[in-house]
This record gives sequence, C-alpha cells and structure tokens, in this order.
Amino acid sequence: MNAKRILIVEDEQPIRELIGFAMGNAGYEIQEAADAREAQNMIANGLPDLILLDWMLPGMSGIDYARRLKKEELTREIPIIMLTARAEEEDKVHGLESGADDYITKPFSPRELVARIKAVLRRGGPAAETEILQANSLILDIACHRVCAGDTTLEIGPTEYRLLEFFMSHPERVYSRSQLLDRVWGSNVYVEERTVDVHIRRLRKTLEPYGHDVLIQTVRGAGYRFSLRT
Repeated sequence: MNAKRILIVEDEQPIRELIGFAMGNAGYEIQEAADAREAQNMIANGLPDLILLDWMLPGMSGIDYARRLKKEELTREIPIIMLTARAEEEDKVHGLESGADDYITKPFSPRELVARIKAVLRRGGPAAETEILQANSLILDIACHRVCAGDTTLEIGPTEYRLLEFFMSHPERVYSRSQLLDRVWGSNVYVEERTVDVHIRRLRKTLEPYGHDVLIQTVRGAGYRFSLRT
C-alpha cells in the first residue's frame, strides 16, 4: 500500500523539519514548501493526499491560499489542516470557513497532529477508494494511483497520469490547450500552452504499445478529446 503524501506549507524551516520528522516516523511521504507559490509548483507535479497549511505565510496568506485551492476543480477535494498560533474561536471559524477541514493551534504535539491527520483522511477518502475509470482494456485506479492496460501496469509520469485521469473522467468533450492547463495544471501555474502538446505526446507514447494512444484525439483548431469512437 502506497504511503499517503502530506504537503507541509510552512515558512519557518525548524517547524517544517519538526513536522516532517514526525510525519515520516508515522509512515507518511513528506513534501515541504515555504510559501504558496512553492506549494503550487509541487502540486503541479502530483497531488498530495493532505495539506498542512500555515496561516501566516509570506506573499499569500494560508487563508487566501486555502480559498484558492478550494475554488479550483483540481485541488478542491484535497483535505487541508490549518496550522496557526491563533487560538481565538473567531480565528478558528475564519480558518474553517476558508475551506480548511481542521484547525490545530501551535504549539501542538506530533502525536496530536498525526491523530488529526488520520481523522481527516478517514473523513475525506471513501469516494475515491473504489473509483475505477475504464475505457476498453485501459483501467485507471484512482485509489491506487495506477494505470493498467489489461494485466500490464504502465509506467506513467505524474502529469501524464493527471491528464489521463481528467480525459477519462470527461470523455467525448473537446478541451482547448488553455482549458487543459487550467483543469490539469491549475490556473495559478504559469506554463506555455505548448507544454500540453509535449505531455500529450508522452502520454500517447506510453499508451501506444497497447493500442490506446488512438483514444486521445487531436481536434484540429480546437484541442483534444478522449473518445472511444474512431
């Protein structure tokens, strides 16, 4: 079973390291970011299972970043636990209203934090645990983060996986490059539209030996679609 990935967004390095050490000991895979921009770049390379988000961040506050994450389709389902030194009830309500799933005040014990994470992951995960997307013999298991062609498990990059998951979740509809950038990369990640073409080629190359590359169709002048119709 793959370890759950936790993204720690905290500008104070000693606190990040302390949390990271505790989470690592609890069996979680850890990513660290010092601000919202760095966190967004990490999310673009693979969605975490949960975000630990500090309230006070340089640039964009944790509250504002939580609101942005919850507005975007790609990230709205990621659970967020807000970390803050603010202990007033009004602050807690403000944090939860921003979209945070839980709220923990500093200082906190690593044991309490691990317990909170386990509780939030239990609340947040059941819908995805059994979700399987399938097109002919191409199978994408969201819970296991695995793509198979028949009995063969495919080696697939994180961006190609997200592209394929999006396509298989939205078959037959044409999406422009800019729409794919917004829906797969996120509107706050600044990359060129031609980047989409590069990852489409990589995805097709992965699927080609099994005959599934034809499912990702180029619609000239419009974009791409995923279709079982030839």
